[in-house]
Amino acid sequence: MSRNIPDSSKKLLKYITDEIQLEESTEEVLSIAYMIMEHVFNLDKAEIILDRSINVANSKARELNEFIKRINTHEPVQYIIGQTEFYGREFKVDKGVLIPRGETEELVHLIINENHGKRIKLLDIGTGTGCIPITLLKELRGSRAFAIDYDPRAMKVARKNAELHKVQIEFLLIDILNEPIPVQSLDVIVSNPPYVTESDKLLMKPNVLKYEPAMALFVEDSDPLLYYRRIAELAKSTLKEHGILYFEINERFGEDVQALLEIMDYSKVQVIKDLHGKDRIVRASNSVNVLS
Repeated sequence: MSRNIPDSSKKLLKYITDEIQLEESTEEVLSIAYMIMEHVFNLDKAEIILDRSINVANSKARELNEFIKRINTHEPVQYIIGQTEFYGREFKVDKGVLIPRGETEELVHLIINENHGKRIKLLDIGTGTGCIPITLLKELRGSRAFAIDYDPRAMKVARKNAELHKVQIEFLLIDILNEPIPVQSLDVIVSNPPYVTESDKLLMKPNVLKYEPAMALFVEDSDPLLYYRRIAELAKSTLKEHGILYFEINERFGEDVQALLEIMDYSKVQVIKDLHGKDRIVRASNSVNVLS
């Protein structure tokens, strides 16, 4: 950086946005800049709008310089600061877990709305940060949650987040493709499994391809429904009768996931669009009580 760092909040915001050299929208760059300013200078958006004066010490200037260098290599700002926001709460993240997306917030919001006032027994498969079961426990008071992941690194992050938000979750280190679900009589099973096909890589941004864990993202083109089929098989014997299965899906496979679940005798199968009008969620009811 060749220019002097300004001591005005608004001018500093512009300085940072000018220094960020990413092929992103103006809104995305501005969002990154706000996150940097909050983390490095402890300035929230309101203080920036009011143009609070700041004293940029040499140590802060060096930290800001390092931040922007890393941002310009496409490293996600969430990994740099070690946290992200999900459903109005802060969650710890690192390179061992996917960064939660807005589409997953929509999935969680649907589950909350459909189970409002209930105390449910739920399982999240492929929990990552733990943001799904943690949020559901915070919003559906008195519920009980289990969470599965195959990766010990993800489980470590999820446990930290559960502790941060003061909720009790039973975490299970399980490879869902090769092991059974050791929990019965569930009201809800939810999963945001790997659903990006290998061929989709050509359309993806460098920040995702270079930094986010591939095993949590990608599935082979030859079997894009692998995780949905396996989870649906296991859910038949672990969901209660009329228990609900919720999936986040690849927008290209809504009809395929719906057909798969109908063939497997799930009822009331619905494909639900996200806020951008893309097929994003599939919900289905377990119509057979195999436990009776």
